[in-house]
Amino acid sequence: MRSAKVCLFDKEAGILTESEEGYTFRYLKNYLKDPNAAPISLLLPLRAESYKDKTLFPFFDGLIPEGWLLDIAVRNWKLDDRDRMGLLLSCCRETIGAASIVEITGNAESEADAE
Repeated sequence: MRSAKVCLFDKEAGILTESEEGYTFRYLKNYLKDPNAAPISLLLPLRAESYKDKTLFPFFDGLIPEGWLLDIAVRNWKLDDRDRMGLLLSCCRETIGAASIVEITGNAESEADAE
């Protein structure tokens, strides 16, 4: 299982997790309490319940480079171009847009519950 913190405008907004069943995204409790909190995507509006899907959510998949940039990342970092979570974790720490993805190396569930 791999997990990542999802940041929006340098503020931790949620946790994205990949497991054998698919993907889960959940907003952090502290983020939901913030009156200025914004959803990371129109398809992932603010709510306390987790979002689940068998494939990577389109918002996150859209952060992954395409074309020649993807070819460079795959070749230089020896990544599998079909491993969407691996590409997201490797390529999306500092994106051009408002969102960034930071890999969590410990237990994501306990970290998310603490927030």
